[in-house]
Order: sequence, then C-alpha cells, then structure tokens
Amino acid sequence: MKKTALVLLVLLLTKVSWAQYKPVEQGSTLKFTIKNLGFGVDGSFTGFDGMINFDPQNPASSNFDVTINAATINTDIKMRDESLRGDSYFDVKNYPRIRLSSAKVAATNKSGVYLLTGQLTIKGKSGPVAFPFTIVPAADGYIFKGSFKMKRRDFNIGGTSTVSDDLEVMLTVLAKKA
Repeated sequence: MKKTALVLLVLLLTKVSWAQYKPVEQGSTLKFTIKNLGFGVDGSFTGFDGMINFDPQNPASSNFDVTINAATINTDIKMRDESLRGDSYFDVKNYPRIRLSSAKVAATNKSGVYLLTGQLTIKGKSGPVAFPFTIVPAADGYIFKGSFKMKRRDFNIGGTSTVSDDLEVMLTVLAKKA
C-alpha cells in the first residue's frame, strides 16, 4: 500500500513539474493605455517573474502567480515616469512588485481560449480581475496573450482629474519550462 501511494505521489509530482513555466523577459510585454487630457498615453513595464502552472488539457489544475517590477514603468517621458514611481502613483519604494494571481483558470467554448479569474495587487491593494487569454505553443513553453480593463483608483493610484480612471492592460507573456 505504501509503495502504491509513493508511486502515485511521484507520478503526480512529475505531472505537475512538466507543467511549470517561468515568464521570460525577452519576448514578454506588459503595455497599458490611459487617457490624459483626452489624449492616449501608452506605457509599459518589464521585470517579469513568478510561476505559471499550465496544462491545456486540464486548465482547472492550472494557476498563475506572476509579478512585474513597478519601478520599470516607461512612458517615454523620463520626468513623467519618475512622477509615476512616486508616492501618489505606484509608490515603488514601498510596493516594488505588481502581482497577478489566479483563483481559477477555465477553458472557454473557443478553441485555444481560456478565462483567468484572479486577483491583481497594486500598492498592497488587491482587486478582482477576469479576462480571456490565448495560448500559442513556443519552444519549451507557451506564449500567453490577454488584455483587460481596470480602474486605477481601485488601487489607490492617484493623479489629477486630467488622467482617466479607466485604462487597458495588454499582456504577452513568454513562459518556458522551469
């Protein structure tokens, strides 16, 4: 009986280890678009880290726990980026990482499209997020692509009234076997 349990445990752990992936910086992007004074402002973050356990045959057993480096915000205007790193926006000194963790991953009725439901944490404040994503097999892993809309003030990301509360986040994450 102990041997059977041990064999099952080893097989289970082996199965899980086959499905573990790490985000790879080269080939991954997090971009956002927000309006300021009515004009679209684009920006990006880098510094991907975390773990992705993904099995396209069994998405319910999958989970995502990934972060980005908040200090890497880049809008192509150095003075604005410094302001965004400050206390009233991302407060990167006290909150260096932005985190996305899944609570549920499910297949949709479209082939190759999945739905992630989870928590987004910015500046120590967590809020629900749900969005569809696609996968494309890549060498030793997958490319995950998805986008979602969010409200910056839900996460205490301040700013003047000239900056819209709504923004769109677009993710492309290249993840390779860990």
